[in-house]
Amino acid sequence: MSHPNLSEEADSPAVAKNNTVDAVVAVLMFILGAVVIWEARRLGAGWTSDGPGSGYFPFYIGVIICIGSLGVFYQAVFSKSKDTGTFVDRVQLNRVVSVLVPALVYVFAVVFIGLYVASAIYIALFMIILGKYSRGKAVVLGVLVMAFFFMMFEVWFKVPLYKGTLEPLAFLGY
Repeated sequence: MSHPNLSEEADSPAVAKNNTVDAVVAVLMFILGAVVIWEARRLGAGWTSDGPGSGYFPFYIGVIICIGSLGVFYQAVFSKSKDTGTFVDRVQLNRVVSVLVPALVYVFAVVFIGLYVASAIYIALFMIILGKYSRGKAVVLGVLVMAFFFMMFEVWFKVPLYKGTLEPLAFLGY
């Protein structure tokens, strides 16, 4: 008997090929290397009277990154042996997005409602949506986990964590 998710994944069309992702990463790494070279030259990449300048070694690291990136880009785009296999298909991408988007929303929510409240909501929603737990159990566990962390950091360790611009826990005196 075959697993339904495996047959669905086998029929899923490719969203990105390995060589395309390799080329994009190579371009991004080349840009990073160019920034390192630029900043190293700004710091002083030459040889001074008392030895190498502060940007000397970073300059050459940037050059190595750029050369490596050019090699990967050439291999990904122009090589006869480029890897055109599937990097990610639609089913796999949907799985990643189902975790990535809520994580981004969580990070944004932390700014306004703080680490504790946002984390309790995040835990509860993940349990409900992805874990298929009951709403009651998910809410109770999300609140209990974050109450424990609140006690640990705020009360026992005396290390205040970010409460958010709206400060929803201000009524607790913290």
